[in-house]
Amino acid sequence: MDPKRLRSVPLVEGLSKKEIERLSRMMDEVDLPEGKELATEGEFAYEFFIIEKGTASVTRGGRRVRELSPGDFFGEIGLLESEQRTASVVTSSPMTAIVMTGRDFRTMEEELPRVAQQIRERIRERLASDREGE
Repeated sequence: MDPKRLRSVPLVEGLSKKEIERLSRMMDEVDLPEGKELATEGEFAYEFFIIEKGTASVTRGGRRVRELSPGDFFGEIGLLESEQRTASVVTSSPMTAIVMTGRDFRTMEEELPRVAQQIRERIRERLASDREGE
């Protein structure tokens, strides 16, 4: 992953050049077609995704709960909190995504604790928002 492109991702705002360069070595960029299932509710979580271009629909219990767009991310709850996917995610348009494996995600937690803290804060925000919507 090109560190210069990664700098434009809101999730990494405020990180140093060195932190972004290290993080970029743990990530890959992938192009995905519309209709691609990226996460299945209840299955084990293996990746964390950040949407660079395109959109995806999130469903929980068969009910659509949100639409994700560039800058949004998903997969972190399954990697950090429950080990299993808490929702299903399917691309709703062609997408370019930044992907990190679970192993690299855990390495990032150890080596880049500021990034891990930012992600944990966003998880808390998302969970609070989900509870309000129920």
